[in-house]
Amino acid sequence: QVQLVESGGGLVQAGGSLRLSCAASGRTFSSAAMGWFRQAPGKEREFVSAVSGGVYYADSVKGRFTISRDNAKNTVYLQMNSLKPEDTAVYYCAAANGGGAWWLARSYDYWGQGTQVTVSS
Repeated sequence: QVQLVESGGGLVQAGGSLRLSCAASGRTFSSAAMGWFRQAPGKEREFVSAVSGGVYYADSVKGRFTISRDNAKNTVYLQMNSLKPEDTAVYYCAAANGGGAWWLARSYDYWGQGTQVTVSS
């Protein structure tokens, strides 16, 4: 059974940093696409970042967030710097069985439970 478990969320002041982790179990995702999405209250889930061969970012986080993966630990990370109040959301980790449009939620087969990130002004 595949599981994705996020951690690292919390409350931080604007301008601060957080590092999210997503640990996968049940299979190895070293060659699969893994991504981060977020959903703010009243809004749709949106793409944040993905690693699939290369690394990809939404324009809203480019230059502030960095995605990385440790294949030995079957874990993907999201380093978030210069956080803004508009980054407040539940952040979800996702993993795909194969290829696809990495910026689309429907391309992913597995999802974590989400971790809350709150940025105060």
